[in-house]
Amino acid sequence: MVHHITPETPLTLQRIKEIIDGNMTLALSDEAKHRIEKCRNYLNQKMETQKVPIYGVTTGFGSLCNISISKEQLSQLQKNLVMSHACGVGDEVPQEVVRLMLLLKAQNFCFGYSGAQLQTVQRLIDCFNDDILPVVYQQGSLGASGDLCPLANLMLPSILGMGECYWKGRRCQASEVFEAKGWQPIELQSKEGLALLNGTQFMSSYAVWSLLKAQRLSAQADLILSLSLDAFDGRIEPFYESLHMVRPHKGQLLTAKAVRAFTEGSEIICRHKEHVQDPYSFRCAPQVHGAAKDTIAYVASVVETEINSTTDNPIVLPDEDMVISGGHFHGEPLAMVLDFLAIAVAELGAISERRTYQLIDAKRGLPSFLVAKPGLNSGFMIPQYTAAAIVSQTKQLCTPCSVDSIPSSQNQEDLVSMGGNAATKCYRVCENVERVLAIELFNAAQALDFRHQEGLKSSPLIEKLVADFRHKVNFVDIDQVMYKHIHASVDFLQKMAVPEAR
Repeated sequence: MVHHITPETPLTLQRIKEIIDGNMTLALSDEAKHRIEKCRNYLNQKMETQKVPIYGVTTGFGSLCNISISKEQLSQLQKNLVMSHACGVGDEVPQEVVRLMLLLKAQNFCFGYSGAQLQTVQRLIDCFNDDILPVVYQQGSLGASGDLCPLANLMLPSILGMGECYWKGRRCQASEVFEAKGWQPIELQSKEGLALLNGTQFMSSYAVWSLLKAQRLSAQADLILSLSLDAFDGRIEPFYESLHMVRPHKGQLLTAKAVRAFTEGSEIICRHKEHVQDPYSFRCAPQVHGAAKDTIAYVASVVETEINSTTDNPIVLPDEDMVISGGHFHGEPLAMVLDFLAIAVAELGAISERRTYQLIDAKRGLPSFLVAKPGLNSGFMIPQYTAAAIVSQTKQLCTPCSVDSIPSSQNQEDLVSMGGNAATKCYRVCENVERVLAIELFNAAQALDFRHQEGLKSSPLIEKLVADFRHKVNFVDIDQVMYKHIHASVDFLQKMAVPEAR
């Protein structure tokens, strides 16, 4: 299947998921091609008549904006920009995020306000379609003047044929790929290098990945909560709709509805309870999970606006006969919501670890550490340690990046967003919380099996979940090597289909 990149239809998170999951190829719509060529032609004509220097077109960059460049050197200027800015270090950007960077950069150009050549945009699409993924590094972006450093590392192999990339399952020199495909380095025209680097696609690609992950984790957290609630012999009253209608936050209502649906038909949830209240990690789960849902929804609205915008500088406006140097590259909108998203997802992990602790604490008829002979066996003592360690690290990762700034470029760029750091941090938070939820699932399935020994069953949906889980992770009757079970639990979460609450 083919997805047509077009300015006429907004790109949504759901559509991106379909493109990635469906292994779709990309193509430019006729309208996108028209706008790209119209803008490039306008800029070429503008340079013939313009007497005043145009930033990034006939001048140097950043604090070098007052230095004019001759017409004969404009192409070299743009090539120099890409080479000199490719300064990434640290761990590599995951390949699934690099693919998103190629997609979102092409989407950015389709509106026709950047001055890119059609062949330049097509090359990005060719790299996406042929799974040619440049080696990009996580460290180097200040999140203002765009994601200069990682985008330079993205463009170096794909546009200039320099640097390294992954192709056909291996890492190789970009020159090798160009030779095999008969490609030539693209001779960049005025402004093009700046258009390629001066955007927010590093931040926004991480944001898209993290949001898709967060949406999945949110749904899984509700399902695992429902399993833990039954395994703990918890009360269903805190999830009644009538209760939540007097404080009707949308996410809170959705969480309560999900738990009611997932536990419907459970023998355990319906039986008489001796205890009057459950701990906060169960009783207040609608409020905590719900707040995370509402945050995820808000962040999604900001990110969808960003990925359907032109984010480089200067902006070329052919219909208004203007080339305006502004600040659309500034990552503050993304930096703030990425910090916010990290906090929201982290709370799903924090409350999950607390439920795990309640399950191993020898309460409500469950044995200490969920093992039949505690003392001789440590059982599930240390998986909770692991979850606690991950939660602690995640809390530290939630220190906001968007409040920090270090001036750069001889103080011309005197307030930056640090959105690149917010982006990579949020990615780590999502991965951490997935592991914490996997540990809760591991514990809750074990606890429910003890309820089975009492002759009690949960809902059909939860019983199927645990039965499927047991194909991957066995009941632990005596001490076993546990890390393999935890890794299998993570793998189970990554592959499972998440049911929808009805």
